[in-house]
Amino acid sequence: MIINEAKASGPMDRNFGFGIVFGDPFGATVNYWVTRENSLAAYIGASYFGALRIGGDYLFHFNAFNSQVVKMYAGPGIAVGFGRGRGIIYSENKNRFYYWEDDQVGIATRVIFGVNITPGRAPFEIFIEAGPLIGISPDVGVNVDASIGIRFYP
Repeated sequence: MIINEAKASGPMDRNFGFGIVFGDPFGATVNYWVTRENSLAAYIGASYFGALRIGGDYLFHFNAFNSQVVKMYAGPGIAVGFGRGRGIIYSENKNRFYYWEDDQVGIATRVIFGVNITPGRAPFEIFIEAGPLIGISPDVGVNVDASIGIRFYP
Protein backbone atom coordinates (compact mmCIF):
# COMPACT_ATOMS: atom_id res chain seq x y z
CA MET A 1 0.00 0.00 0.00
CA ILE A 2 1.36 3.40 -1.02
CA ILE A 3 0.45 6.44 1.05
CA ASN A 4 1.07 9.79 -0.59
CA GLU A 5 1.58 12.53 2.00
CA ALA A 6 1.87 16.07 0.75
CA LYS A 7 4.36 18.06 2.79
CA ALA A 8 3.35 21.54 3.90
CA SER A 9 5.09 24.34 2.06
CA GLY A 10 5.57 27.49 4.11
CA PRO A 11 8.86 29.41 4.09
CA MET A 12 11.80 27.08 4.75
CA ASP A 13 9.31 24.15 4.57
CA ARG A 14 7.78 25.11 7.91
CA ASN A 15 4.05 24.84 8.22
CA PHE A 16 3.10 27.35 10.96
CA GLY A 17 3.67 31.09 10.89
CA PHE A 18 2.50 34.09 12.90
CA GLY A 19 2.74 37.82 12.39
CA ILE A 20 1.02 41.15 12.03
CA VAL A 21 -1.39 42.50 9.44
CA PHE A 22 -1.92 46.21 8.61
CA GLY A 23 -5.03 47.51 6.90
CA ASP A 24 -8.52 46.14 7.27
CA PRO A 25 -8.23 44.16 9.50
CA PHE A 26 -5.35 45.49 11.63
CA GLY A 27 -4.01 42.96 14.14
CA ALA A 28 -2.39 39.55 14.56
CA THR A 29 -2.36 36.79 11.94
CA VAL A 30 -1.44 33.10 11.77
CA ASN A 31 -1.11 30.73 8.83
CA TYR A 32 -1.03 26.93 8.89
CA TRP A 33 -0.05 25.06 5.72
CA VAL A 34 -2.25 22.01 5.23
CA THR A 35 -0.61 20.90 1.96
CA ARG A 36 1.87 22.38 -0.52
CA GLU A 37 -0.95 24.32 -2.19
CA ASN A 38 -3.43 24.97 0.64
CA SER A 39 -3.31 26.82 3.94
CA LEU A 40 -5.60 28.02 6.70
CA ALA A 41 -5.10 31.67 7.62
CA ALA A 42 -6.69 33.40 10.61
CA TYR A 43 -6.60 36.86 12.14
CA ILE A 44 -7.83 38.85 15.11
CA GLY A 45 -7.81 42.62 15.27
CA ALA A 46 -9.61 45.87 14.72
CA SER A 47 -11.75 46.60 11.72
CA TYR A 48 -11.60 49.94 9.92
CA PHE A 49 -14.73 51.13 11.71
CA GLY A 50 -13.36 50.22 15.16
CA ALA A 51 -14.98 46.88 16.01
CA LEU A 52 -13.03 43.81 17.12
CA ARG A 53 -12.99 41.25 14.33
CA ILE A 54 -11.87 37.63 14.02
CA GLY A 55 -11.85 35.61 10.86
CA GLY A 56 -10.31 32.87 8.82
CA ASP A 57 -9.68 31.92 5.20
CA TYR A 58 -9.00 28.69 3.34
CA LEU A 59 -6.37 29.64 0.78
CA PHE A 60 -5.42 28.03 -2.52
CA HIS A 61 -1.83 28.97 -3.49
CA PHE A 62 -0.64 28.86 -7.09
CA ASN A 63 2.50 29.80 -8.95
CA ALA A 64 1.14 32.30 -11.48
CA PHE A 65 4.54 33.96 -12.02
CA ASN A 66 6.65 30.77 -12.34
CA SER A 67 8.74 32.05 -9.43
CA GLN A 68 10.11 30.63 -6.19
CA VAL A 69 9.82 34.05 -4.52
CA VAL A 70 6.43 35.49 -5.60
CA LYS A 71 3.25 33.41 -5.58
CA MET A 72 -0.47 34.18 -5.65
CA TYR A 73 -3.35 32.88 -3.57
CA ALA A 74 -7.12 33.11 -3.35
CA GLY A 75 -9.82 31.64 -1.19
CA PRO A 76 -13.08 31.96 0.71
CA GLY A 77 -13.32 33.09 4.30
CA ILE A 78 -15.59 34.16 7.12
CA ALA A 79 -15.40 37.13 9.49
CA VAL A 80 -17.18 37.89 12.76
CA GLY A 81 -17.21 41.44 14.14
CA PHE A 82 -17.94 42.19 17.81
CA GLY A 83 -18.80 45.36 19.65
CA ARG A 84 -19.18 48.90 18.52
CA GLY A 85 -19.13 49.56 14.80
CA ARG A 86 -19.12 52.98 13.16
CA GLY A 87 -19.78 54.12 9.67
CA ILE A 88 -21.30 56.60 7.30
CA ILE A 89 -24.44 55.83 5.31
CA TYR A 90 -26.20 57.77 2.59
CA SER A 91 -29.95 58.38 2.69
CA GLU A 92 -31.43 58.83 -0.77
CA ASN A 93 -34.76 60.22 0.40
CA LYS A 94 -33.09 63.06 2.37
CA ASN A 95 -30.15 63.33 -0.03
CA ARG A 96 -27.49 63.45 2.71
CA PHE A 97 -24.99 61.35 4.66
CA TYR A 98 -25.52 60.13 8.24
CA TYR A 99 -23.10 58.89 10.87
CA TRP A 100 -24.13 55.71 12.72
CA GLU A 101 -22.90 53.64 15.64
CA ASP A 102 -23.96 50.10 16.36
CA ASP A 103 -23.35 47.54 19.14
CA GLN A 104 -24.18 44.33 17.28
CA VAL A 105 -22.35 41.17 16.30
CA GLY A 106 -21.87 40.98 12.55
CA ILE A 107 -21.13 37.98 10.33
CA ALA A 108 -19.65 38.25 6.85
CA THR A 109 -18.10 36.12 4.16
CA ARG A 110 -15.18 37.20 2.05
CA VAL A 111 -13.18 36.14 -0.97
CA ILE A 112 -9.55 37.13 -0.69
CA PHE A 113 -6.93 37.46 -3.45
CA GLY A 114 -3.29 37.97 -2.58
CA VAL A 115 0.39 37.85 -3.39
CA ASN A 116 2.97 36.10 -1.18
CA ILE A 117 6.61 37.19 -1.26
CA THR A 118 9.18 34.88 0.34
CA PRO A 119 12.70 36.29 -0.18
CA GLY A 120 15.13 33.43 -0.80
CA ARG A 121 15.42 31.04 2.15
CA ALA A 122 14.10 33.63 4.61
CA PRO A 123 11.95 32.35 7.52
CA PHE A 124 9.22 34.90 6.79
CA GLU A 125 6.72 35.91 4.14
CA ILE A 126 5.32 39.29 3.16
CA PHE A 127 1.79 39.33 1.83
CA ILE A 128 -0.53 41.80 0.16
CA GLU A 129 -4.21 40.92 -0.16
CA ALA A 130 -7.58 42.40 -1.05
CA GLY A 131 -11.10 41.27 -1.72
CA PRO A 132 -14.79 41.84 -1.11
CA LEU A 133 -16.29 41.43 2.37
CA ILE A 134 -19.99 40.60 2.12
CA GLY A 135 -22.01 41.23 5.27
CA ILE A 136 -24.77 38.67 5.84
CA SER A 137 -25.96 39.43 9.38
CA PRO A 138 -27.42 41.56 10.95
CA ASP A 139 -27.52 43.51 7.66
CA VAL A 140 -26.51 42.76 4.10
CA GLY A 141 -23.75 44.94 2.69
CA VAL A 142 -20.47 44.95 0.81
CA ASN A 143 -17.11 46.35 1.84
CA VAL A 144 -13.53 45.88 0.64
CA ASP A 145 -10.80 44.29 2.75
CA ALA A 146 -7.24 45.28 1.84
CA SER A 147 -4.12 44.64 3.89
CA ILE A 148 -0.40 44.05 3.94
CA GLY A 149 1.41 41.93 6.48
CA ILE A 150 4.33 39.78 7.48
CA ARG A 151 4.43 36.31 9.02
CA PHE A 152 7.43 34.62 10.63
CA TYR A 153 7.92 30.84 10.49
CA PRO A 154 10.01 29.79 13.52
